Amino acid sequence: MYDIIIIGGGASGMFVSNFLAEKGKKILILEKTKILGRKLSITGKGRCNLTNLNEKEEFLNHFHTDKEFLKTAFEKFFSQNTIDFFEKIGVKTVSERGKRVFLKSNNAKEIVFALKNLLKKNKVEIIYKANVKKFIKKENEIIAVKLENKKIFRAKYFVLATGGSSYPRTGSTGDGYKLAKALGHKIIPIRPSLVPFEIKEQRKMEVLNGLILKNVNLKIFVNDKKELEKFGEMQFYKWGISGAIVLNLSRKIVDFLKEKKKIKISIDLKPALSDEKLTNRLMREFKKFPNLSIEKILRKLMPQKLIKVCLQETKILFSKNVKIISNNEKIKIVKFLKNFSLEIIKDRGFSEAIITAGGVSTKEIYKKNLQSKILKNLFFTGEVIDVDADTGGYNLQWAFSSSYLVAEKLMRNF
Repeated sequence: MYDIIIIGGGASGMFVSNFLAEKGKKILILEKTKILGRKLSITGKGRCNLTNLNEKEEFLNHFHTDKEFLKTAFEKFFSQNTIDFFEKIGVKTVSERGKRVFLKSNNAKEIVFALKNLLKKNKVEIIYKANVKKFIKKENEIIAVKLENKKIFRAKYFVLATGGSSYPRTGSTGDGYKLAKALGHKIIPIRPSLVPFEIKEQRKMEVLNGLILKNVNLKIFVNDKKELEKFGEMQFYKWGISGAIVLNLSRKIVDFLKEKKKIKISIDLKPALSDEKLTNRLMREFKKFPNLSIEKILRKLMPQKLIKVCLQETKILFSKNVKIISNNEKIKIVKFLKNFSLEIIKDRGFSEAIITAGGVSTKEIYKKNLQSKILKNLFFTGEVIDVDADTGGYNLQWAFSSSYLVAEKLMRNF
């Protein structure tokens, strides 16, 4: 018999367990895989974007969920609390561009190691390869969990901290949704978010593979109507596109794709210049270097990989001298620079999605403590809830803030 059983040993599971165990509670973590914090150890491209130092109002603007549902958690435990918590257990942090906070070591495994050490110090019991198959209920209360191997564990309270369906190789295979649904909770349809996309024009992608573009403007057209726009950085792969601006628009793009709509993107490679200013700049370069080929002139305006695509698309010979470039060809070059267009055909799925959109409906969870409105001794934390945000440390902060809110409530219950 335990005080609290935590299902899931990821960021949320470890965090809530440590808070509760520090207060002397008898805690059991049931972890499906053989390793704790597997997804946490690869987050932020292995660097761990821990949180973000934006003010609360701006912070909330990066979430795609009912803001009112999130406020209590962030009022109780916010970015500075997270930084202080980890500094206390020896994990140093640094802030970078966009107010993102990373580990000073640039090694996400450090945070997992620190949390595991704390679990050991707090005498939290952990069972690995513990695949929870069902909850055992009695009226409006859970009395136990049953594992795949038929073992049964009892507790006074239960916390579902299973994560989502993204990066399934780390153990996030959507088990929490099935468990919550079996208990009567509504699940908002799940789909990949912060996910890259495949592009129809494969030959162009093969040329652009590995190219990173900074300070570009990306527009998303749905059935020829502009729906979304973002400024920043993006990256090309042999199969398609990714990067910050693509990922942060991905949630809505995924929904458009599910509705079978045609998605075109338009990249403005020179957003600081109008068509007229860009044309004038091109003319100045032509006059300054009249004996150069168009390919050499374009090196001043775009990366080499883009030059190849530009000249293929505009049907201009690489070696053509700028003195004999026609006005129509100049217009085509400017158009390419201001409107490089591609078609998105599919997302890369949960295997490459950073997080999951959808999950346990927030309407069936009390926002003040993340307690189930259906079962009085069940609580939820992190990604299993229908809460998701942009890249930049927001999602991980939600994992920590939601865990603290649950821990605070449970500490009062004893």
